[in-house]
Amino acid sequence: MQALVLRARLALARVGAPACVAAALCVAGVAAWAWLLPQRAAQARLMAQPLPTPASLLAQQPAVAPPSANQNLADFYATLGEKRHAEQQVRMLFDLAAKSGLALNQGEYKSSYDKASRVSTYQVTLPVKGGYQPLWQFAMQGLRDMPFAALDEVSFRRETIAEPVVEARLRFTFYLKDAP
Repeated sequence: MQALVLRARLALARVGAPACVAAALCVAGVAAWAWLLPQRAAQARLMAQPLPTPASLLAQQPAVAPPSANQNLADFYATLGEKRHAEQQVRMLFDLAAKSGLALNQGEYKSSYDKASRVSTYQVTLPVKGGYQPLWQFAMQGLRDMPFAALDEVSFRRETIAEPVVEARLRFTFYLKDAP
């Protein structure tokens, strides 16, 4: 055994380190190729299978009846906010602006009522100042927190293009119902 080890060491010394590294890399490449060849064949078989047709996909899903008009109307009214909490919703917008690092000192408010739909609207116009990204985060967080709100208008103004502070005007409309 020692003689075999000695012969291997002498052969390596004659060939040199770069040739040994090259031989090791060749052996590793052949091993990787031998391992990837079956993987490639399995992938080719999978890609050769035909795609399902849209009709077969629909047939596999259970048919769900669309909601009735009464159910849609009930869902609509269930989503509305309550008119008695309108001031709390405005306060929530001011709190969200403060958390976002925006300057918001005042707002304009307008209330109206639609007799046909029995829905009150409360429009809130907010002049805010801050960074562009915090402004959008504030607007999107307000819509997430109040699903009965709509962002009707957004306008931006900046004195110079290099200025990081943006003046924006956001108009939200709250859709509210009378308390039960």
